[in-house]
Amino acid sequence: MDANTYIPQHFIDDVKTYLPEHLKLDDFLSACRRPLRKSIRVNTLKMSVAQFKRIAEQKGWLLTPVPWCEEGFWLERPIDEEHALALGNTDLHLSGAIYVQEASSMLPPMALKESLSEAQHVLDMASAPGSKTSQLAALMDNQGVLVANELSSSRLKVLSATLKRMGVGNCALSHFDGVIFGDYMFECFDSILLDAPCSGEGTVRKDADALKNWSIESNIDIAKVQKDLIKSAFYALKPGGTLVYSTCTLTPLENQQVCEYLLNEFPNQLTIEPLDTLFSGAECATTAEGYLHVWPQTFDSEGFFIAKFKKLASTDNPNQKVKKGAFPFQSFDKKPSQAFYAELKKQFGITTLSGSLMQRDKELWLFPEEFSAIENKIKYARLGIHLGMIHKNGVRLNHEFATVFGTQCKSNTFALSDQQASDYFQGKDIRLDKPTNTLGEVVLTLCGCPIGLGKWQKNKIKNSLPRDLVQNNQLISW
Repeated sequence: MDANTYIPQHFIDDVKTYLPEHLKLDDFLSACRRPLRKSIRVNTLKMSVAQFKRIAEQKGWLLTPVPWCEEGFWLERPIDEEHALALGNTDLHLSGAIYVQEASSMLPPMALKESLSEAQHVLDMASAPGSKTSQLAALMDNQGVLVANELSSSRLKVLSATLKRMGVGNCALSHFDGVIFGDYMFECFDSILLDAPCSGEGTVRKDADALKNWSIESNIDIAKVQKDLIKSAFYALKPGGTLVYSTCTLTPLENQQVCEYLLNEFPNQLTIEPLDTLFSGAECATTAEGYLHVWPQTFDSEGFFIAKFKKLASTDNPNQKVKKGAFPFQSFDKKPSQAFYAELKKQFGITTLSGSLMQRDKELWLFPEEFSAIENKIKYARLGIHLGMIHKNGVRLNHEFATVFGTQCKSNTFALSDQQASDYFQGKDIRLDKPTNTLGEVVLTLCGCPIGLGKWQKNKIKNSLPRDLVQNNQLISW
């Protein structure tokens, strides 16, 4: 029990007014004061669930499946490891094979999963730090286009670093208030996730001060923002498309009432898609409307709310707008493109990359194939994959080439030992046991996952890890 968890009486009094009849207040308060179970999600862009289970067993990690996500597990590590090494500093995390993600947080992307199978354009309206964005990319298998938006510039940097580590290659990042999408990208998306900014009432198990500044007045103010965002999301959704709205809060002010607002704004133009069959046991957390309202005691997790809608018909938006300014990219010319692919084949055995090669000044980028339909709708902070820098003798590859395409390389890969990997992430060169005559670049792997680039030299591999990714703490072993 965490006696330091702050739960104000006026919050408890409010909860009493909407706590479902089948739940008990004492169970809720008790759950709020229990430590949150640690959970992870396997990143199938880099590793299969079966591979992860084998490695976890070798490490002595105890796994309990998350019922709504086959890639998700509650995790218990040996006590000595838990005390000596943060989960974020383990080899599986550093390699991008897993993401530390709260179990309830995996629900919103899973509610979208069915619609993603044929979706070409997907929007994540509030993305950072990237747990749900990277989960969506994995569910999409890096196909189609995933626009990930984040209003905070500092959080956008964190999001970008996360997507690189996880090997996400189909993403375009934007940096706006989400209310712009309905006007600038009217009916552009097949699927939209709006994991809305909220009061965070459901997060008290991991943040003892989450309710420190709680007030109904604040709930009401936040709900106004949420209503603007969900209306924008509806406008940005194509007819026949799917919208999932979610929060990590409990109050109907930010949940059911926001959904009711959307239904009243667009009568007969959308329908609720019930979530009672999303997974075995979902009916325990399903409301009369068909929403999921997960309380902390329901599945021993964070509190969460998820609603799913289908847009039935097109609608008019009188405020549509068009972006001004020229698109700063151009297609990479045919001759240098052929030379680039010839070099990839020679060095790594890769004959082609899925997408369109684009150039901006001396930068070479790879855009998702379906991106052209939305490329000039808004100004993007980042597009696709930064493959490398163009110079007179070809292309000097970038870190992202390795993290996204390293699994396709048939030659010039090097599996790092734990010590070598620790050195790599601390910015050091990799010492070789034997001298080599191999030349050029090499993709470095850890746990079988590509983590970055190096350059062959006689007695070592020169480290090419970007400086902003260098770490100085204890890594991988203890």
